[in-house]
Amino acid sequence: MRHRKKFNHLGRTSSHRKAMLSNMACSLIEHKRINTTVAKAKALRQFVEPLITKSKLDTTHNRRLVFSKLKDKYMVAELFREVAPKIGERPGGYTRIIKLGNRLGDAAEMAMIELVDFNEVYTPGKKQTKKKSTRRAGKKAKTEDKVESTNDTETKSDEA
Repeated sequence: MRHRKKFNHLGRTSSHRKAMLSNMACSLIEHKRINTTVAKAKALRQFVEPLITKSKLDTTHNRRLVFSKLKDKYMVAELFREVAPKIGERPGGYTRIIKLGNRLGDAAEMAMIELVDFNEVYTPGKKQTKKKSTRRAGKKAKTEDKVESTNDTETKSDEA
């Protein structure tokens, strides 16, 4: 019976599990997608989604809470600086798990876990587009005016 068994222990001690999930969360934030087993991906989703929710509001308290779980200040900075603005309007569901099949060595079910808003294949409407530059009569027109004005003064001095 599984009375009050809330999460998968993954066959590890508590400290090993916490360290593994912290490292996997850092890798997910850094690379935006990682390949792992389905069980670890589901455990990682439960671990990382509350951290992403906390990163929506950039306060010192939230940064300290996230740092207490991740233990890597560079990944905390990247989470708050790059990931949080991109998922700011999303109410939840920040990760996607895609099953990949079985691993050759031990036939374990493999999956890819990724941050949803960082995949351009599944979110074609939200592509990063380059800002459209406008052509204004700025530098080029000013230099042409200067050339014309110098030509006008030369012709006037030649006529006089």
